Amino acid sequence: MALKPTIYKFKIALSDFNHDYYTALNLTVAQHPSETPERMMARVLAFCLHAYSDTEQLMSFTKGLSSADDPDIWLRSLDDQLQLWIDVGEPAFERMKKACRLAKKTTVYSFNTKSDVWWKQGMAQLQTLKLDVMQFKYAEIQQLAGVVERTMDWSITLSGESVFVATPHAQVELSWQVLQTV
Repeated sequence: MALKPTIYKFKIALSDFNHDYYTALNLTVAQHPSETPERMMARVLAFCLHAYSDTEQLMSFTKGLSSADDPDIWLRSLDDQLQLWIDVGEPAFERMKKACRLAKKTTVYSFNTKSDVWWKQGMAQLQTLKLDVMQFKYAEIQQLAGVVERTMDWSITLSGESVFVATPHAQVELSWQVLQTV
């Protein structure tokens, strides 16, 4: 019998000072049985970093690991055009080449312990694509994953290249590095 995903509920008060965008998000996130809490948290942060672009509330988590052809997060327009493709992890060049053809904007959020090696090995190829590449610090993602509960009420503040997460039991500050931007 196949394992089922674990469901997490996030109630997030989001303050994005980078885009003067303030909103309340209610996210239901399915953690695939093979997905780590760190990867799930990188997905949630990526969603929050792009929430300002979701004027029609069409950005959503996809089946992710369950569907190899889909990104982790996408934003589709009302006429079903793929506006934004977001992958979390260290995807292959061919996957990103395809994503750049399908979506108007493509972004990768790398977060793993192997992130530096992945970037050094693939940088020359990835720089040929119209692609944004960001990198979270793995130790900070681990710290955030350590405060995860099944139902969460968080406040997230984005400013510059920093994220401040306040939970009822902890506060975590994270940052990201821009490796490539178009």
